[in-house]
Amino acid sequence: MESNAKIRRLAIKEEMRKAADVAEEAANSRTFAAVARAGYAVSGLLHVLIGVIAVQLAVGRGGEADVSGAVTELANKPAGPFLLWACFAACAALALWQLGNAILGYRNASDNKLTKRLSALGQALVFAALAATIMSFVVGQGQNSRESSSDFTVTLMRAPFGVFLLVAIGAGVAITGIVFAVRGFRQTFTKDLSLSSSQAVHKFQLWVGVVGYIAKGIALFLVGLLVVIAAVRAQPEQSTGLDGSLKALREQPYGPYLLAAVALGLISYGLFLMVKARTLRT
Repeated sequence: MESNAKIRRLAIKEEMRKAADVAEEAANSRTFAAVARAGYAVSGLLHVLIGVIAVQLAVGRGGEADVSGAVTELANKPAGPFLLWACFAACAALALWQLGNAILGYRNASDNKLTKRLSALGQALVFAALAATIMSFVVGQGQNSRESSSDFTVTLMRAPFGVFLLVAIGAGVAITGIVFAVRGFRQTFTKDLSLSSSQAVHKFQLWVGVVGYIAKGIALFLVGLLVVIAAVRAQPEQSTGLDGSLKALREQPYGPYLLAAVALGLISYGLFLMVKARTLRT
């Protein structure tokens, strides 16, 4: 009996090892990697669209300057359904690719640090959420991000210790924004890229990275700050996501100019992600 159990355990371990090898081989395939890297380009395109909508808000026009607004813009194009399916596939592939990096590790042993694998896990969650958002529009169930943020805040506030959890989430988002801005100032994002030997292209890569990371950091900081304010004041309607944060910025002194600057920064971050899709080190 004991020997049979030992044989079964060894067989299970062997099957798990084979499954891991197959998963690692799939993750490292060039075709899958190319589709996954396209996920960065999709995210870049959405950031550009969000930035364009934010520019429109700065000059007094309407719109939703968030992911749902950007996806709606895509859906309204002549080839909308095809674009949404392509964007979903790329984001889903990138989520799986990053999940594989987090679980199985990277090809280069020097990259297999705990911080980098946790970063890969975080990116997997972000792109999985993005893929889910795009799919909701594909099936006709897309929801306004502003409303969904408020609904989520209301639900969490009603839960035990929900206020404290909301403050922690808001603080985490705000701190992430600060980290983004610091990465932009220190240009640490360059270690993930294969920088061009061309002086002009090299400067462009640095410029869109610096400006983009700083603007993205400001936007995340504002989102996190509004979540904290909504939790402390018990006013969930103030937690309105990115769109609400940018519109709140517009109402401040010199708000339209500040909003326009952040909008141009978001466009720069979108361009940076497109560059990253092409030049990411793997």
